Amino acid sequence: MSKFVETTFTNKKEILKFPDHYVNVAVTVSDAGVTSVNGKKIVPAGTILGGGFLADESVVAVKTNAAGAEGVLFNDTDVTHGPAPGAALVHGFIDLDKLPEAPVAEAVTALKQITFLK
Repeated sequence: MSKFVETTFTNKKEILKFPDHYVNVAVTVSDAGVTSVNGKKIVPAGTILGGGFLADESVVAVKTNAAGAEGVLFNDTDVTHGPAPGAALVHGFIDLDKLPEAPVAEAVTALKQITFLK
């Protein structure tokens, strides 16, 4: 018996203003507080992350649009089955119009090496 796997092909959501200048770090993205839509729990690209992952790579990155911000999620990340690997942008230029939620002033201040542009 074979198992059918459905594949969906879509374009990657681009959050960068200048896609040739950025730095990402590997993170594990938390599934806490993520609502299921159509049976999937997706953390969208552009979500502001924190939780201490820069100081300790074993820490799970959590959504935090506040002073504790450490990076911005680079790609949509599927956390349907629990915390999942992802990438957090820690340096670069982000297009504000492409974020799921605008960063608050405290998050912008905390993200010293990220520039948000219109």
